[in-house]
Amino acid sequence: MDAEKTFENLSIELETSKGKTLIFADPHIAFEPLRGLRMRTKFERKLAGFIKLKNPDFIIILGDIKEPLGVNPFTKKLLIEFFSELRDFEIIITRGNHDGKIEEALRHFENVKVVCHYSIDNYLFVHGHQNLPDVKFEKAFLGHIHPAITVRIGSSIRKTKCFLRIENFLILPTINPYMEGFNIKDGIKMIPFLKNSKEGNVYLPDGTYIGKFHLEPQPL
Repeated sequence: MDAEKTFENLSIELETSKGKTLIFADPHIAFEPLRGLRMRTKFERKLAGFIKLKNPDFIIILGDIKEPLGVNPFTKKLLIEFFSELRDFEIIITRGNHDGKIEEALRHFENVKVVCHYSIDNYLFVHGHQNLPDVKFEKAFLGHIHPAITVRIGSSIRKTKCFLRIENFLILPTINPYMEGFNIKDGIKMIPFLKNSKEGNVYLPDGTYIGKFHLEPQPL
């Protein structure tokens, strides 16, 4: 796996009033035991290395920084190791549904803040599992549903992660290369403020525009 290219394709970079801002979603650190993997991927070390290579001025993580709902010793160890590598960066985490008790592991990291939502320059950042906050914005970024579609490549058909844009909302895929995504038609139902959306535009991680996809059942 070319980790740098993979992480590059599964994240986005914006210029904000904070400077070069790196945004990604759903790392699910410490996912291996709960996903039935017998070997450690050391994914979080590769991700930390990518972040340091990119050297952003600001980082926004769109929730689900960890996989377990609580904080067991293994999870806490990995989180401390991960954020210890990133002490030189200002980091915002928009709390996800997997981020319960996250402060227990991060209380010694003054550069990391956990919030329900974050706004800057008319951009809104949320995880996506709750209703929208009462704030004004022009564009919003979220994760939560790990969007993916099934595409035909040559003679083969395979599932691939994607970015899903619905009006002024952009949903990012999970940055964890070892985790599959959810079909967008099923996943969209898990976002309260987008669950009734009728269609969205789909982009592959390399930026290729796939087209407009219907998100609700079509009449026969």
